[in-house]
Amino acid sequence: MKNRSPMDEKFGLWILLNQVRHAIYDAVERELRQYGISPVEASVLSIVKTADKNVTPTEISRWLFRKPHSVCELLDRMEKKGLVTKVKDLPRKNLVRVAITDKGEQAYSQSLKVASIRRIVSSLNEEQHQQMISCLNILRAVALKEIGKEDELPSA
Repeated sequence: MKNRSPMDEKFGLWILLNQVRHAIYDAVERELRQYGISPVEASVLSIVKTADKNVTPTEISRWLFRKPHSVCELLDRMEKKGLVTKVKDLPRKNLVRVAITDKGEQAYSQSLKVASIRRIVSSLNEEQHQQMISCLNILRAVALKEIGKEDELPSA
């Protein structure tokens, strides 16, 4: 095997990160299919459910790293499925907030049963788990700075 340049190794890491992300996504998607929701819908339900207040589509787009118009389309589909409702903010009539419905609550509860995430993540021991969190936080912060969005991520 040829010696790789440092840039090839960096690109190889980027490819590996993408492979891991897609493989985990596919495993979760396969499991969530039985509940009639997608991983991104489960993510939205989790954001709406765990937020301190009813969140806006813009806040959801920041969490998901998606364009606001894509999130609005997603929320429209989720509203048609009966998972969420969009409610006008009374003090700010041009603002919409997203609320979870009873059906959305049920789907959220079912999404918490996804075992593939636990199986995959538990393959790391505690030290590896903490190192992974640290490394991913560093990469995310630098990537956000690279695209000029370091101040846009909501705090967890």
